[in-house]
Amino acid sequence: MNLPVDRDNFVAAGRQRWMRLERLLDQRVSQAEEWFELATLYRSVCADLATARGTGKAADVVAFLDELAARAHAKLYAGTGRWDAGRIFHDALHGFPRELRAQGVFFATSLLLFFGPALLGYFGALFDPTYAARILPDEQLRSMEEMYAGDLARGSGADAHMAGFYVFNNVGIAFRCFATGILFGGGPLFYLIYNGLVIGTVAGHLTSVGVGGNLLTFVSGHSSWELLGVCVAGAGGLRMGWAMVATGGRTRLGSLVAAGPALYRIVLGTTVMLVVAAAIEGFWSAGPVPPAGKLAFGVLQLCIVTAWLTLGGRGGVGR
Repeated sequence: MNLPVDRDNFVAAGRQRWMRLERLLDQRVSQAEEWFELATLYRSVCADLATARGTGKAADVVAFLDELAARAHAKLYAGTGRWDAGRIFHDALHGFPRELRAQGVFFATSLLLFFGPALLGYFGALFDPTYAARILPDEQLRSMEEMYAGDLARGSGADAHMAGFYVFNNVGIAFRCFATGILFGGGPLFYLIYNGLVIGTVAGHLTSVGVGGNLLTFVSGHSSWELLGVCVAGAGGLRMGWAMVATGGRTRLGSLVAAGPALYRIVLGTTVMLVVAAAIEGFWSAGPVPPAGKLAFGVLQLCIVTAWLTLGGRGGVGR
């Protein structure tokens, strides 16, 4: 980069960004964080270019920045076309579990906030006949009793419809747990505690009236994906809230931008988990398989999820 010495002040302010962008443009960009950095540097160079033009910098400075911005623009838009299913699958399989482990404090907090109230609700409803009515309306409790007291099997024609319904419902819960993290983490705190308490109370109440076995048979196949998926979304929301609080000297917007790659991977993993949960819930959970088979399938799903979250991305895979 041959720029005249009388541009020292301008060049000194932007040299590191420009050189980093040049290196990214000269290499193969494959990871999500690299694309994110490329996009951020592209915007920065565009701002530098506008400054150079607006303040009358010499033509060679403008030409250099113009060419750099054009190359970045071309790579970004070409790269968008190559953002294929294979790359997304790779990020989900390797990048997400590695990121979740890196954000282990937030995930552990999310698990505690969800399953702590869930256990409280379960045992409260199980041992106190009046407990559930203090948490949920009587008509909702009666509706749940009727639902799980009867035959849960559906005709195959309803499976696709119910899978779509479960996707919508699950994503709605997870979205609230994640998106409200922008409220300095207060939103995930509320939604994790609330949903955990409600789910635990329902489970405890249904067990107390004698239909807990039906509930367990129905939810065993998908609950590992669904409940842990909600907790992952909550971890993402807490991470977002932390970025709003601990900015590291950046603006809050800058802190959120810096957290973007981590949040992307968490959202990607949450999406995969909830889609799998909805598919199992829609096509399997109400199927005609005997209870023992459903429970065995549920144990298998728990092993799969646990292996993915604890072993995925280890050994340098996907780096």
